[in-house]
Amino acid sequence: MRLLHVFGFGLKVGHLLWMLCCWVASMVSMNWFINGEFKAAKASLLGASGNKMWFKFWDKISSHSFKIHHEYYQYVGSKRFSKAWWRKLLPSWLIGWVLASVVIFCCMSSQAAEKRKETLASMCDERARMLQDQFNVSMNHIQAISILISTFHHGKNPSAIDQSTFARYAERTAFERPLTSGVAYAVRVLHSEREQFEKQRGWSIKRMDTLEQNPVHKDDYNPDLLESSPVQEEYAPVIFAQDIVSHVVSIDMLSGKEDSKNVLRARKSGKGVLTSPFRLLKTNRLGVILTFAVYKRDLPSNATPNERIKATNGYLGGVFDIESLVEKLLQQLASKQTILVNVLDTTNRSYPISMYGSNASDDGLEHVSHLNFGDPFRKHEMRCRFKQKPPWPWLAITTSIGILVIASLVGHIFHATVNRIAKVEDDCNKMMELKRQAEAADVAKSQFLATVSHEIRTPMNGVLGMLHMLMDTDLDVTQLDYVRTAQASGKALVALINEVLDQAKIESGKLELEEVQFDLRAVLDDVLSLFSGKSQDKGVELAVYISDQVPEMLIGDPGRFRQIIINLMGNSIKFTQKGHILVTVHLVEEVDSIEVETESSSKNTLSGFPVADRRQSWKGFRTFSQEGSMHPFSDSINLIVSVEDTGEGIPLEAQSRVFTPFMQVGPSISRTHGGTGIGLSISKCLVNLMKGEIGFVSIPKIGSTFTFTAVFTSSFSSSKKYKSQKINNQSNFVSTEFHGMRALVMDPRPVRAKVAKYHIQRLGIHVEIVSKWKQGLSIISKGGSAKNMVLIEQEVWDKDLRGSAHFLDNLDKINRGTPKLFLLSNSIRSSGANNTSGVRNLTIIPKPLRASMLAASLQRAMGVENKGNAYNGELPRASLQNLLIGRKILIVDDNNVNLKVAAGALKKYGADVVTAARGIEAIELLTPPHQFDACFMDIQMPEMDGFEATRRIREIEQDINNRIHFGELSVEAYNNVSNCHVAILAMTADVIQATQEECIRCGMDGYVSKPFEAEQLYREVSRFFQ
Repeated sequence: MRLLHVFGFGLKVGHLLWMLCCWVASMVSMNWFINGEFKAAKASLLGASGNKMWFKFWDKISSHSFKIHHEYYQYVGSKRFSKAWWRKLLPSWLIGWVLASVVIFCCMSSQAAEKRKETLASMCDERARMLQDQFNVSMNHIQAISILISTFHHGKNPSAIDQSTFARYAERTAFERPLTSGVAYAVRVLHSEREQFEKQRGWSIKRMDTLEQNPVHKDDYNPDLLESSPVQEEYAPVIFAQDIVSHVVSIDMLSGKEDSKNVLRARKSGKGVLTSPFRLLKTNRLGVILTFAVYKRDLPSNATPNERIKATNGYLGGVFDIESLVEKLLQQLASKQTILVNVLDTTNRSYPISMYGSNASDDGLEHVSHLNFGDPFRKHEMRCRFKQKPPWPWLAITTSIGILVIASLVGHIFHATVNRIAKVEDDCNKMMELKRQAEAADVAKSQFLATVSHEIRTPMNGVLGMLHMLMDTDLDVTQLDYVRTAQASGKALVALINEVLDQAKIESGKLELEEVQFDLRAVLDDVLSLFSGKSQDKGVELAVYISDQVPEMLIGDPGRFRQIIINLMGNSIKFTQKGHILVTVHLVEEVDSIEVETESSSKNTLSGFPVADRRQSWKGFRTFSQEGSMHPFSDSINLIVSVEDTGEGIPLEAQSRVFTPFMQVGPSISRTHGGTGIGLSISKCLVNLMKGEIGFVSIPKIGSTFTFTAVFTSSFSSSKKYKSQKINNQSNFVSTEFHGMRALVMDPRPVRAKVAKYHIQRLGIHVEIVSKWKQGLSIISKGGSAKNMVLIEQEVWDKDLRGSAHFLDNLDKINRGTPKLFLLSNSIRSSGANNTSGVRNLTIIPKPLRASMLAASLQRAMGVENKGNAYNGELPRASLQNLLIGRKILIVDDNNVNLKVAAGALKKYGADVVTAARGIEAIELLTPPHQFDACFMDIQMPEMDGFEATRRIREIEQDINNRIHFGELSVEAYNNVSNCHVAILAMTADVIQATQEECIRCGMDGYVSKPFEAEQLYREVSRFFQ
């Protein structure tokens, strides 16, 4: 049935393509004539009558194409088509495909034959090339020996070469001449020099022609039995020879018919020449001799043949045993058995001489490769043939038959397919509609899940981070600040879960904002607490400044406002590696007085790094372009909030889609920095609900500044009563004992000093600002009210250590009371903190500054008593410590913050904790044998989730248990444990998804919620550690 639907759909596609062609032809013709292009182009050739004729012609084409299309649609789309044409179409279809199968068979057979021919040519050319290359190498080395003889035998008196020296040298260098069987040198001796030459050598010159006429067996060969060479003008007796051919010593090369021609041709041409194939002396095997003439050293390069003959000293010959050498060459090739090789001397084309090979072959296919051995007179060829006949073209046969069978089947089912076109079309339309509905539902689900994942991550990290810090402290004033931060994060998490469900309301416009009374400064202090750890780890300075004109209490939706700030600051923290992040809050009426620095002037920025011009971020706001948009006499409070960073910036090509849901700046961002790309889109929706606007300015490699406006109501001018929202109200927490104190802030940067002054003044302390050590010392030493504390910026301390020492020495000399010294540092581990070692009465206050943290530091330094609370729930803590102490536990989570917090929580109870970031690592660590007592497994992890990792661990354990049970493995190798099973508990903050049934289904033993609670943790682990 699926095949019928697919085929019917293909027919419909062809039908639609035909319709498209007809429509394009009609539209092109109509537009062409309407625009007058065709008319203008043809006017000069055809005239007015010709143009009219062309118009009528195109009108006929258009009308006929429409009629054809109409008739085609009416006829093909009806059932008459199957009844009228099918009987005629089927035979034509079959005949056509029979002819096509025959053509395909012929084409594939010819391709196979051509490929076989190309294979033979390639193999033959390869062997010919190898033989020729090795012959050239041997020839070059023989020529080198001729130069050696000319230099050290004829060029030295007495000669530096004798028979033994030549034989030894030839044997040691034989590997450089792989194709030669031996080398010999014959000297040129004139008849007048023969007698003296024979006396000097101690033997007479022998003749060769009798040996050629009466060859003897190699075992019967004796050079002493040969006849002396007859009288002639000159002789060429062999005086040096390689040991393997030493039997040719004293034989006159000019007395042999073939050798004489070879020698005379070599000395005349000055090149290496070859003999025709002949039987070698003693071995009686078929071979050839390569001969080089040895000339006097002063012979010019352009010498004539007569000059070469006169300058000849001797002749150097190399013997080639063709049969054995070609056989050795072919043995080097793995496929030598597949083809037969013949090497022939074709100097005489009528009577070629076979040098190697046989003619036995069943295949008539032959390839000839020409060989060039350097002798232009002699011609050689290599002829190759396959040993076996070509196989049957089974691929061509099966392919053509298969195509014919398929065509027959297609023709058989075509009849039923045509009748079902209408029904298939209806089914296809229904299927497309269902597909669109499914895709829409999937998109809605993906948007919902992505929003949930993004919005929960930030407050969850805040809750876990603060709880981790709380568990490592003794609950003094600082820890109380952490408690409030953690509690606020927990409440924010619950609120954000509801906000995730409200995403659909945002898109439909049904979301309503709350109206509660809240402290704006407390909200921003709470957000600072969330990101303080990340900023300190990166070394990025984080700060908040709120104008004094902004009221203490406002009426609006603090949760939504907090959500916007968290999204913007989260992005800034994510993409900023150095510099600062500054959040400023002003009234809209203060815009003209806001100090702005740009990338070209970075002196008055928080960290000294250049920033983008924030004025460009609100340039297009309607609030500043429309008259009457601000109402100064109403109870509305129009805030303008800017989040400035010195991060990577947004590329220009990506800035247009910043507020588009699920859109990332680049494809690598989601992998490098995480996120779903929905935070800014939600922030924009919330800003719109607050009757505000949002914009940004970003410069790559400089940074970004996001600015938004929001409208709130003043709590003092409103006559309505609103409920109060308690969000870690840290400003109300601070004790009033600092009122009336005076502080001196030493900071050369006005913006940073302004931020420090803002936070210190919130404690009721009067603040003065100086930029240098001398100014500070001068103010302290002056009369008037004494300073209770001096807060020094880390940059001042690091830049001038000598000045700081001078300041401290003079500070001790003042009799009016020494103020407390504080160092404002981005991180306790920073260089400035290290430089303060040994300095007495100096307290480090870590940034970012916020009221509660600043108050806690001042209380400790000023001697104020801690006001901490006792632990709650000590009973489960003691019981847990008894259960977990000494236990080795593995924690698996892809989030580093979650790993640290979970590890800290378990280490607090005495457990030995090991962490892993991926499910694959957990499988490797928990593969028996191991020392772990339990594993806390996160559910949602990349690459492999917790459920899949648990299933694989259980499969490994089951396999090992079975092998131990059947005796294939030893129990001692697995710590004497016959049943391997490690307790695995799921870690999740979503108890709905990680139900107990789902955990049990994949092999888990239970689950614990994040963050850990003592009661639930004790309840779960007590089932395993008793």
